[in-house]
Amino acid sequence: MTRTTADRSLAVVRAADITAPDHHAPAWLVEHLWTSGAVGVIGGAPKSCKSWLALELAVAVASGRPCLGGFAVPEPGPALLYAAEDTPLQVRQRIEQLCQARGASFHSLDLNLILEPALRIDRTEHVDRLRATLQERQPRLLILDPYVRLQAADENNATEVAAILATLRELSRSFSLALLLVHHARKSPGSSAGQALRGSSDFHAWGDSNLYLRRRAEDLLLTVEHRAAAAPPPLALTLAHDPLRLDIRSADAQPSPHDSLEHRILGALHHGPYRLEQLRALVGARKQSVANTLKSLEASGLVVRQPQGWQLSLRLT
Repeated sequence: MTRTTADRSLAVVRAADITAPDHHAPAWLVEHLWTSGAVGVIGGAPKSCKSWLALELAVAVASGRPCLGGFAVPEPGPALLYAAEDTPLQVRQRIEQLCQARGASFHSLDLNLILEPALRIDRTEHVDRLRATLQERQPRLLILDPYVRLQAADENNATEVAAILATLRELSRSFSLALLLVHHARKSPGSSAGQALRGSSDFHAWGDSNLYLRRRAEDLLLTVEHRAAAAPPPLALTLAHDPLRLDIRSADAQPSPHDSLEHRILGALHHGPYRLEQLRALVGARKQSVANTLKSLEASGLVVRQPQGWQLSLRLT
């Protein structure tokens, strides 16, 4: 049978003819942290609590309880998780502790674990099985943790990485779900959190919402990045116990000996801008230490210097 030109053409529609659905989906899956239907990365060095943050998001979406105790979930729904580096019992124990911390019902939680010994997103047969699972479960959020255990491609090869990420975005669009990929950062970070992600720069470019964790003294610094929404200022997190969970360090808390100078400067700049002398007085540190730390934060893209003084980067406000 001969194919006509029309058979070979791409689907095209005039912009004005695109109609919105009767029910408008919320802009946020988790307010200020993850946009609705977004694909993206939780990135950070080893042992920076990336998997804990992923579980915080999963429990929040599945239960409707605020993520990290402070970020609302407008429309809760099922969540699906593949944890390649932890046993199902370990994951269950962590989820149960998070439910206790957040006041969520563990036994009615709509959070499911994929139990396959291996899931390879670079193999067609595995992607087909994942597709069938998504069709059956219809999750609002899919978490794959971590990328390095999910494929055998060269993560520095942009062509190979782009093909895998394109497959994941297609799954997100086909099933109207948010997709979160846990990925490692280099031990020696680059000039910005996104550029510090290990491998191809496609990881950074791919994300609609990205979350980056960096360890600072005994706390963690969470940086949020969105393609099409404003992001909150960096947040100081701490891993709290009994039960185990990530907590937001209060902006009103008095600095402790364990607070890094970076945290104290970023906290002060929530109410900025401030000049160097003003910052030095606010954070209680030597002028040269404050100046050196500001230069480091500027190189990381977290703060900028303006005529009126130092302030948080516009992409973080």
